[in-house]
Amino acid sequence: MNFSDERNFASYFIVLAVMVITTLILWNTSLFMQRLKDDERTKIEIWAQSQKALNSEQSDDYLELSIVIGSTNRSIPIIITDSEGEVIKGSSGKPDLSYFQNISNSVINDENKLKSYLKKLKSENKPIELDLKDTVQYICYGNSDILNKLRYYPIAIALIIFLLIGVIYFFFTTSKASEQNKLWAGMAKETAHQIGTPLSSLVGWNEILKSENVNPEYIIEIEKDIERLKMITERFSKIGSIPNLEEVDIVKETQNAYTYLQARSSKLINFSIDLPEKPIYVYLNSQLYSWTIENLVKNAIDAMRGKGDLKVDLIDDAKRVFIRIQDTGKGLPKSKFTKIFEPGYTSKSRGWGLGLSLAKRIIEEYHSGKIKVLRSEIDKGTTFQITLRKSGTTV
Repeated sequence: MNFSDERNFASYFIVLAVMVITTLILWNTSLFMQRLKDDERTKIEIWAQSQKALNSEQSDDYLELSIVIGSTNRSIPIIITDSEGEVIKGSSGKPDLSYFQNISNSVINDENKLKSYLKKLKSENKPIELDLKDTVQYICYGNSDILNKLRYYPIAIALIIFLLIGVIYFFFTTSKASEQNKLWAGMAKETAHQIGTPLSSLVGWNEILKSENVNPEYIIEIEKDIERLKMITERFSKIGSIPNLEEVDIVKETQNAYTYLQARSSKLINFSIDLPEKPIYVYLNSQLYSWTIENLVKNAIDAMRGKGDLKVDLIDDAKRVFIRIQDTGKGLPKSKFTKIFEPGYTSKSRGWGLGLSLAKRIIEEYHSGKIKVLRSEIDKGTTFQITLRKSGTTV
């Protein structure tokens, strides 16, 4: 088992343990609340028996219990109703206060509020029948303040536990992302270092070819590719570091990247470009930007399987500039619009799936812009859009 597997196992174990603990806490809380509710009902039933005994002139024990329970009950609301379940009223036509306990006067004196409150008590607990000598009454009682407060306790515990799970998940996610970033940055810098040695040798061999009367056109093309390799080396060396941004004309930079890719792509790809005639200035790292365009264009060519139409557009508004790359490839389902930017994701049989994730990092982390799939249709094509702020403005 490697380090990554151990970390995943640990994260799953912690989440499972937290869920088990949460379940146990909620279960025990539920049992405690039910026990408290049963105790309150038992207390009311004893009080009801004492009232019955008092009216039937039986043992004084019930009378003593009635006094004790009545004096100590300061939280359980009680309303005693007649045989029809209605509030018992006095000779004045108003509710008889002797049949109320722990009920506020504002409720007792308002007929509508009293009916509503009585209905609420009946819904909370089943009324206890009080069989007197010549009539039947019902003791309607509600939950005590403690019980009502405890009702929200499991919700609070659940929220705290889920917040804890969220913190744990965030910790492991950011830890994993940080580890991946260090890995990609290390690989990129090592690649740049490895390319440097043969690149220096190629420069030397090119100088020798110049002295051998080789066709100058060949020399020019070789020099172009040497410069390209130098640019690639610089690109990789910048991964993991904060690049320098300069105020440049993005129209010109897009044209340069487009021209280079068009010259080195299959003739079966129909390239087209639509750029403004005026310069548009943004803060940009030219090398990383051209790398982004290259990744998007190569991704489009792969999606078209080397044959189709590829169009590059650049439009702007008062604050932003939008670069769109449109292909006529196989398209994407909407569920993959964000997934394709994840490191390691690829639909191809070869490749590491880093091109689009690097493009996202370059645009969003280094240039504070946005990159997304603007639209896509299966078997019709996909359009990517890059959004950058103009110099002196914010997106």
